[in-house]
Amino acid sequence: MFSFFKRAGNSGAQTPPVNGHHPNLNPALPEVEERVFIETGAPKEHAQEPAQVDHHIGMLYAFMDKNHEVKGYDDALLNPDVSNLNQNLEALQSELVRTINKIKTFYEDFVRETEFHITSRSRSGMVDMVEELEMKKKIAQGHIDKVTAIETDTARGEGDCKGILISYTRGFKNGLAAISHHHILSRRF
Repeated sequence: MFSFFKRAGNSGAQTPPVNGHHPNLNPALPEVEERVFIETGAPKEHAQEPAQVDHHIGMLYAFMDKNHEVKGYDDALLNPDVSNLNQNLEALQSELVRTINKIKTFYEDFVRETEFHITSRSRSGMVDMVEELEMKKKIAQGHIDKVTAIETDTARGEGDCKGILISYTRGFKNGLAAISHHHILSRRF
């Protein structure tokens, strides 16, 4: 019985046979080449374009989704003047308009460049390529339409722009309330 434990405690170099087979004597697995799992070729150029095009509309939505309430709160703690609130609201709206203009310019340029490629490739008889370019153009035009709608809402002070301004104002007012609470309401008489 003690010889069994003595063999098992033999630093695992060799385990006792099980059903006549030695478990440690399995043949080594063959080495698998790296190319089987990792693609080493250069990325295709057109594979990068959709991410770049989507990035621009995503940049606009990221700005609109940003938590402006925290910024308003922090700004109120730094300068609790209502004129500061109004200036910061104008600055936010101006930043949104600049972002819209950048994105709109990108898509308009993209559409013009795509139209050039459509014309050039159609002269060369590349039907499939022309159809793919037409699809890209339609997608970019759809993004332009979305950006234009946001631009119109911003000019009227409606839609997503209104949400940004409300969020910032709420944060600013919460900051003013925090100042009042800290300096006045928390005092004991």
